[in-house]
Amino acid sequence: MSEVSDEDFAEILAQTRHFVRSSVVPREAEILAEDRVPDDLREQAKAMGLFGYAIPQQWGGLGLDLTQDVELAMELGYTSLAVRSMFGTNNGIAGQVLVGFGTQEQKSRWLAPIATGDVVASFALTEPGAGSNPAGLLTKAVRDGSDWLISGQKRFITNAPTAELFIVFARTRPADEQGAGIAVFLVPAGADGVEVGVKDAKMGQEGAWTADVSFTGVRVSDAALVGGSEDLGYRAALTSLARGRVHIAALAVGAAQRALDESVGYAATATQGGTPIGSFQLVQAMLADQQTGVLAGRAMVRDAARKWVTEEDRRIAPSAAKLFCTEMAGKVADLAVQVHGGTGYMRGVPVERIYRDVRLLRLYEGTSEIQRLIIGSGLVKAAQRQT
Repeated sequence: MSEVSDEDFAEILAQTRHFVRSSVVPREAEILAEDRVPDDLREQAKAMGLFGYAIPQQWGGLGLDLTQDVELAMELGYTSLAVRSMFGTNNGIAGQVLVGFGTQEQKSRWLAPIATGDVVASFALTEPGAGSNPAGLLTKAVRDGSDWLISGQKRFITNAPTAELFIVFARTRPADEQGAGIAVFLVPAGADGVEVGVKDAKMGQEGAWTADVSFTGVRVSDAALVGGSEDLGYRAALTSLARGRVHIAALAVGAAQRALDESVGYAATATQGGTPIGSFQLVQAMLADQQTGVLAGRAMVRDAARKWVTEEDRRIAPSAAKLFCTEMAGKVADLAVQVHGGTGYMRGVPVERIYRDVRLLRLYEGTSEIQRLIIGSGLVKAAQRQT
């Protein structure tokens, strides 16, 4: 059961929708041009509790479950994805590692400031040679008395330039029959040996900052080992990523809805030879394909979120939702540019930004190819267990 009633959640959702449509949408061009989310929007998001909407109430968050999270994500996906990214790691892949696997002491120390946005938590998993599959991890954590020394390179780490805390995945031993040998550590950004690189210049999602992070002999105490166990890391990564995939799927639906709305608005008003282009059947066909994709994606996201909450399916459904919805958003954005014609290729037109923004959704938190492997292998293994 969610900690938040349907009535209270309806109010949270309405406030979020109002924030997105009235405060953020008018400033998309500013976010794009300056490659940053304005401070006043950050403060508004903090005041609304958006930095901790998925953190349990006992730790200072709003306590939304995943079925509510996805409804919020579909609203947040409607505008510049940088705004959602600003607090996405706190609620999602980074924060959920602490919620699901942290000790009581770790939760008490970190979750309240994460929920308020006073601390930005960053999920440091991806490496130059280990992306969608965490098993290829090379970052090492070595025992040194009662401490650990962490060394390695991380890449494309969301919110790294503003993070106060890194959730760092590191190998403590080679994989063996006991497990993957991957642990997860809480590393303050100010620790000696932590170095954050310059922020990445990306194709899209301006204002959503990522960077490389290097760890050189970073010393942390045993208290920094999440869950107090060396063998939690791989499971924590997979669980956190699976939950995050449902959220990303919902974000994709929100972006696709915006691309559809922009397309319909343009088709209804733009003319060709004095006739609104929306009266042309081939344009109507494109709008129909967009609408169908959005409706299918929304239904799929809600179903996957429900199955996560009931624990009916925490593996195949999240991957299927992410695969379908992110691929769908790419197609809908592409059609949106087509509906707009040459205008859709111009900077400053929303569909041009959306087209670039949504391309990343098929890559992070597991590429489409990785999702296909998870789905396919999961189905075969399930069938083999029944024989």
